[in-house]
Amino acid sequence: MKEEVIKEKEEVGKLQIAAEGWSPERALEWAFGTFREGVAISSAFGAEGMVLIDIASRVRKNFRIFTLDTEFLFPETYNLIDRVEQKYGITIERVYPLNSPEEQERVHGPALWQRNPDQCCNLRKVEPLRRKLGELQAWITSIRRDQTATRAGAGKIEWDQKFSLVKVNPIVDWTSKEVWQYIREHDVPYNELHERNYPSIGCTHCTRAVRPGEDPRAGRWAGLSKTECGLHTIQAAAQSAGGDA
Repeated sequence: MKEEVIKEKEEVGKLQIAAEGWSPERALEWAFGTFREGVAISSAFGAEGMVLIDIASRVRKNFRIFTLDTEFLFPETYNLIDRVEQKYGITIERVYPLNSPEEQERVHGPALWQRNPDQCCNLRKVEPLRRKLGELQAWITSIRRDQTATRAGAGKIEWDQKFSLVKVNPIVDWTSKEVWQYIREHDVPYNELHERNYPSIGCTHCTRAVRPGEDPRAGRWAGLSKTECGLHTIQAAAQSAGGDA
């Protein structure tokens, strides 16, 4: 297993520079062709996620996709998940935390997201993701470099040091303008909360509408220095062979 990991890291390292010139379609074709059933798209069904799903549907009819259901998502998000399954004819794999909201409250006390949001994210998002990625050789995300400072160093393909597998980011070099242009041109469904000043949508407890002039992610963990749930902490590419995520 260790030799296989080293080999994968070396292969990613060789491809990284060339992959920066790939289109999203080319990146997806490479991922699907290389890893087959060992790769899956991770989606929270934001605008970027919906674009990636639509592009993937044009590359391959059947592909694996999963979502981290924290059990604290907005009703609009659950509605969109149902619409995605119907429109694209796919089955979304739902990944749940080990503990229900009630069990979490019993063990950690009420409103953990207020007292320790990092711990809440770890229990309801990071741990479930780590469990899911343990089944895979690679995962595909819809992150963009200009979303947060920690994502600025992300590659189109890279070695995810945190979770020890290949990470593919097909639209990492897109802008928000390009994302919404694609949505309009291809009539891609999206979360109706976007129409109510929610550019970035997470759990109900930690997401609010953005006010005029605020950063697009100001509605996430408002009032805190926290900007990431911990899924996409990017390290400098120089820190490992083949890049990190």
